[in-house]
Amino acid sequence: MQSYSDVAKLGLANFWIAFLTFTLAALLGLYQVLERAGMIPQFESVELYFGSVSAHGVIMGFVLTTFFIMGFGYWAAGTSLKMPVWNKGLAWFGFLLSLTGTVMAAAMLFTGQASVLYTFYPPLKASPVFYIGATLLVVGSWIWVLEMVMMMHRWKQAHPGEPVPLIMFGTTANALLWFFTSLGVASEVLFQLIPWSLGWIETIDVGLARTLFSWTLHAIVYFWLIPAYLAMYTLLPKLAGGKLFSDEMARISFIMLLVFSVPIGFHHLYVDPMQADGWKFLHMIGTFMVAVPTLFTGFTVIASMEVAGRMRGGKGLFGWIKTINWDDPLVLAGGLALLMLTIGGWGGLVNASYSMDVMVHNTQWITGHFHLIFAGTTVIMYFALAYHIWPKMTGRPLMSKGLAKLQLWLWFIGMLVLTLPWHIMGLLGQPRRISVAPYGNEVAKSWIPYEIAMVVGGAILAVSALMVLIILLGTHLRRATVEDREMAYAEPVEPVLRLPALLNGFGFWAAVIVVYLIASYGYPILQFFLMDTHGAFPWSI
Repeated sequence: MQSYSDVAKLGLANFWIAFLTFTLAALLGLYQVLERAGMIPQFESVELYFGSVSAHGVIMGFVLTTFFIMGFGYWAAGTSLKMPVWNKGLAWFGFLLSLTGTVMAAAMLFTGQASVLYTFYPPLKASPVFYIGATLLVVGSWIWVLEMVMMMHRWKQAHPGEPVPLIMFGTTANALLWFFTSLGVASEVLFQLIPWSLGWIETIDVGLARTLFSWTLHAIVYFWLIPAYLAMYTLLPKLAGGKLFSDEMARISFIMLLVFSVPIGFHHLYVDPMQADGWKFLHMIGTFMVAVPTLFTGFTVIASMEVAGRMRGGKGLFGWIKTINWDDPLVLAGGLALLMLTIGGWGGLVNASYSMDVMVHNTQWITGHFHLIFAGTTVIMYFALAYHIWPKMTGRPLMSKGLAKLQLWLWFIGMLVLTLPWHIMGLLGQPRRISVAPYGNEVAKSWIPYEIAMVVGGAILAVSALMVLIILLGTHLRRATVEDREMAYAEPVEPVLRLPALLNGFGFWAAVIVVYLIASYGYPILQFFLMDTHGAFPWSI
């Protein structure tokens, strides 16, 4: 089928960029834990460390995720809607634009001209080439957003009144979420960082820059996470041996994530002085609201797994668990991801609390929480999705199911061994954003056992990351072929024949988001133009 050929090529192109850059970033992560633990004194260098952290963060947070999600989106759209890519030439142009931007930004990162960390907060200043490259990456991804919206729109025109396939509904929700949330960082880069880095303006308003970045900083987490949720809703139930517990609950979850996740960034500014307590409190309430769709997802996915277990003969209160098809890599990854989401979600409630966040805000606790939710819950599902989709895209069977499951277990174990000590070190007072911890007091000495565990976890993760590349490359190069290349998505227990318009489209919800954004960010941004604020001069590591 021609449409499958197009989406497979687009999907693979995006996936290869995602996983090649991911492998490099993972190896940089191993260097960083060794450096923080003081195990390679001959390579101790503030410049090298923060250059590495910047490259690691930007690649993982912007490059891996954006390219993976674009590739997955094209594949999901083509296979669920059974239609060709809308404006294929434009889609490839968007990919090449994002790739060009990535190469530009990477060149600056690896030559030490953009050591500004993942958040690139001013007054740290990078080369203008880095900021322009990041802009091209985002603009290229906006073309993908347009592609997803247009494909869903054209399908609805051809199928009036019919429910949009759930995986496409969630993918389009994610595309819109990305567009709305990326407006914050795009505004910061275009109107502040690029003119500043080019020397057109001498100073920069740090408060405005941090406020604009907060617009993006937390909502982007759900952009990363939604593909994992999509896999849990639309693939895991069938592969586990059952059906989806509720299609409608999944749609409500995606709508709530779309609406609630964008205007909540101020919990990253709790200790910053440029915003008033009232606005921080408003964003705190919104942050807690995002827990609701996550709880919906946990309930629905676990209920779907119980349905699968009982359909496969499971008896008793928990007997269904052992009858689930855990032999499938995606099902295994789903179970492991839910465990990490449970642990990381508890930490997230601490971070969202106005009073408790102050105790952990600038400590390793935050690093541990972030990695457990993103690199743990989210990225492990990226691996599993790749293992499931790759044979269907390439027509070649997975290199080794056993090796894939081993890689997933190693990632799960390595992530816990890495991040749980970080949580403890945060409670013991170890700061984040430092290259080494050369303190001689008793408190610092208490960190040592956890730093050793951190290094062990980093080593396990590095091995697991290399295994991902080996498995995907080995699959791509196999001579054998697979006959069944059709994507089979989970059917709900109760078939969905019709849906209310609010659960089958996004026009109304987009308007709600605009109003919510204005209410949450309108005055907090406008105030910088109504008062005399002091600009900051550039500073480099």
